[in-house]
Amino acid sequence: MGRSVVQVEQIVQILGALAILAAFVLVQWHVIDPGSLRYLVPNLVGSTALAIDAYFGAQWGFVLLEGVWAIVSAAAVAREVLRGRSHAQN
Repeated sequence: MGRSVVQVEQIVQILGALAILAAFVLVQWHVIDPGSLRYLVPNLVGSTALAIDAYFGAQWGFVLLEGVWAIVSAAAVAREVLRGRSHAQN
């Protein structure tokens, strides 16, 4: 594996982790709500990036962890988007 591929992989991992951690910290500090899109979207983006990276690295435990995290986050994002649409129609 070339040096530039490894560097890109590290950047993806760091950005994915930072997205998840930033959202988590903001919830812990009561800046954002854990059910809000401001929390859920960074979790979805970060966990998806990390799951894909883990898949290509054959890191199956992390694929499971981040994959489930991404699926749960995607379901929560969809629920919030649909909830927002139903409120807009009323």
